[in-house]
Amino acid sequence: MGAPPVQPPQPQQPLPPAFVSFSAEIVPKTTEVLLAAMANLVNQGYRTVHLLLSTPGGSVMHGVTVYNVLRGLPITLITHNVGNVDSIGSVVFLAGEQRYACPQTTFMLHGVSFTPGGQAQFFERNLNEKLNALRADQQRIAAIYNDRAGITLQMAEQYFIQETTVSATEAVGLGIVHELRKVSIPEGSPIFQLIFDRK
Repeated sequence: MGAPPVQPPQPQQPLPPAFVSFSAEIVPKTTEVLLAAMANLVNQGYRTVHLLLSTPGGSVMHGVTVYNVLRGLPITLITHNVGNVDSIGSVVFLAGEQRYACPQTTFMLHGVSFTPGGQAQFFERNLNEKLNALRADQQRIAAIYNDRAGITLQMAEQYFIQETTVSATEAVGLGIVHELRKVSIPEGSPIFQLIFDRK
């Protein structure tokens, strides 16, 4: 009697899309938690992740870091504005291959600032260093706006000069958002709410 035929391995069913909710400032702690959550989903085999985003912005350095890491993950990233996406949050939002906004949401675009600490004194060279760093940050933000949304460098400069809040509908016209769409989470999709200590 011959050996039983070898059964070919059964293909695994693809995992449903995962949903991650991030509603916080973009600072070192929240950045670490968000990127760890995304890495865990990748390691578990998820290949489509929806990022539900609402943020007042925060650190330029950490926002650009999140953008670059999200762009490099082996997933289809879909970003949703579910409240306000302000300041450097717009850069994180632009990491999505598909970008949606709920109809009532807004985006706020503005230039980079710095806050001197304590009784800081500035000599001319210190001010020049700060100004050069600020301009470098604005240049890389403008480059992301241009690459991902088609916003010209001249338009970006205007946003940096004057703080601008745009509606979801206006954001579609600017190329920041692909489509107005309410969030709809299919049954069976895991939802991860990132929670941070507010102290």
